[in-house]
Amino acid sequence: MIPVAYHPIYKHPLPDGHRFPMQKYELLPQQLLYEGTLEDSDFFEPDIIDLSFVKRIHTENYLNDLLQLTLDAKAARKIGFPLSAELVERELRIANGTLLGCIKAIENNISFNIAGGTHHAFTDHGEAFCLLNDQAIAAQYLLDSKLASKIILLDLDVHQGNGTAEIFKNNSNVITVSVHGKTNYPFKKEISDLDIALDDGTNDSTFLSIITVLIPQLIEQHKPDFIFYLAGVDILESDKLGKLSCSIEGCKKRDEIVFENCKKYSIPVQVSMGGGYSPNIKTIIDAHANTFRVAKNIFL
Repeated sequence: MIPVAYHPIYKHPLPDGHRFPMQKYELLPQQLLYEGTLEDSDFFEPDIIDLSFVKRIHTENYLNDLLQLTLDAKAARKIGFPLSAELVERELRIANGTLLGCIKAIENNISFNIAGGTHHAFTDHGEAFCLLNDQAIAAQYLLDSKLASKIILLDLDVHQGNGTAEIFKNNSNVITVSVHGKTNYPFKKEISDLDIALDDGTNDSTFLSIITVLIPQLIEQHKPDFIFYLAGVDILESDKLGKLSCSIEGCKKRDEIVFENCKKYSIPVQVSMGGGYSPNIKTIIDAHANTFRVAKNIFL
């Protein structure tokens, strides 16, 4: 079994200008079921998260502004979506999907969230389509519940996980690692425990050579008992918002390297999907589906 968080509210209509590439949250489960990579029984529907878990990461004032739809105009513009009760509810369910997925990963070695990877959400504000930092909330839950004592947050999205870095900057139990495009958003980077900034045009060979060495080194050095993996597919050459030059096969090999190391060292891993903005939705779905296909081959 590969537990996967998904909820129909992910399909809540957005204004036309925001619809693409949000379609992937509808189409990816359909593809995975159609091809037999997943079965209906693999999916679970998260309810709204207990707000006490959210408050361990985000300030009460910020959370209240989201819940009451009272964010000021400037803060709302930073997020990029029109703020609505449905959008906030969606984020609360996504965060719970990642949190519940952690428990399921401990039982099943791996779990996924069809959405998530909202790494631009800071303690007191959101940015770039990220309201609540799902993996940060879940990581803190694991620590508070004593289900983990040392965690690596491995962010291989093309954009630096600036919100995640800020949230855990003073927490030595969570190691934040971001491999990202040097000139990509955010233009003002935060400081992770480890940042590797890649030049524009970085290809498969360079990208894969870096993470092939990096991941086992991180595990040997920090000896984590849980890993969060942000598997953005915006490292592709075709991506509209990325500036790297990785191929579909290179992106798939990246996932293999991550999962093979998690299995080798017997470390449970929770995977959130992160970004993907190629012009052709088929490219996005295929790249994200590869992450699930690889996981099935390695863990089942």
